[in-house]
Amino acid sequence: MEDKKTSPLYKVIKWLVRTFYPKIQVVCMENLPDEPVIFVANHCQMHGPIISELYTPGVHETWCAGEMMALREVPGYAFEDFWSRKPKWTHPFYKLLSYSIAPLSVCIFNNAHTIGVYRDTRILSTFKTTVKRLCEGANVMIFPEHDMPYNHILCDFQNRFIDVAKLYYKKTGKALSFVPVYIAPALKKMYLGKPVRFSPDKPIEEERKRICLYLMDGITAIAQLLPKHRVIPYNNIPKKDYPINISREDTNENTGG
Repeated sequence: MEDKKTSPLYKVIKWLVRTFYPKIQVVCMENLPDEPVIFVANHCQMHGPIISELYTPGVHETWCAGEMMALREVPGYAFEDFWSRKPKWTHPFYKLLSYSIAPLSVCIFNNAHTIGVYRDTRILSTFKTTVKRLCEGANVMIFPEHDMPYNHILCDFQNRFIDVAKLYYKKTGKALSFVPVYIAPALKKMYLGKPVRFSPDKPIEEERKRICLYLMDGITAIAQLLPKHRVIPYNNIPKKDYPINISREDTNENTGG
């Protein structure tokens, strides 16, 4: 895999984040197969991409909104995705902020280990680059949540990322595995679940549904078995509204166990 030239400014930013951001422990490494995989995780706002860049096992790439990599597209995307649900009287401030962060966003996301993701025909380049990186031995991290609730832990997953496995099989003859990942900044840990393998002989529509359900339910199950903590949701909502996971102790109490 070719190493891209990294901006000195990005190196400084990454050093600062690594130094001052809480250290994260990766748990259940034994669940990883000895082959390239796609990690699928809860986004937990800015924490998911930060933790992915710093702590994803092995050589890796992270899917990133392509708009955050283009100077002219950052402001509109950032305001809509991060701050549009804020009180209307604050919108002028956040619109100004969205323009202010554009140069920094372009620097960070074009120098980090990222693959741009797009909502138009450019998505084909996303898939091709992803397959190329997998063939080179890299793991890939994807955050597929979108603005539709699934449960108190996750929003529903967009499912077209599963199509990468179809292209990977066509190119290599190998069935790709997807690993559910629960990121828990409150616990300073990233938990790896047991992988699910793509079935190339099944219709792709069935595989999208089957694998996404496995991943969403797997991430939820990991979260629910952990000690009580605040879950950082996909949507940028007030911290007082962050949900609480359902811990094993709470479940036992509720069932009389």
